Amino acid sequence: MADKATIVVHSGDMDKVYSALIIANGALAMGMDASLYFTFWGLQRLQKGGLEKGPLSKMHMAGVGKAMIQRRMDQANVASLEQLMNDFKELGGKIIACEMTMDIMGISREDLREEWIDEYGAVGTYIQEARDSKITLFI
Repeated sequence: MADKATIVVHSGDMDKVYSALIIANGALAMGMDASLYFTFWGLQRLQKGGLEKGPLSKMHMAGVGKAMIQRRMDQANVASLEQLMNDFKELGGKIIACEMTMDIMGISREDLREEWIDEYGAVGTYIQEARDSKITLFI
């Protein structure tokens, strides 16, 4: 079993994508390998221009909650999702895009930020990543 973390990013909610990237970057910073398997609404965040578009999971309040949280994060100097994603890739993180979700949701490779994606795969790809991991999470 490798010193690796594998995270399924199922939700496209802003705060949940933040959680996945912060945990994955933490694993990388601690010398672990890290993989993110984007599926369903999480995969929508990999679309061009889609990373910052997810709603807030709780207290969304027609968008006001997200704006309030974003302002507080800016005041606390929390990195943007774009910066966290770039850091993740620079630190050697692996991103897998779910091909089944792409088919279901009508998302093509051209719709996605291909520079972030290391592999397109199905459940078997995720299972192999998880099988080789000490930590697995579903966000």
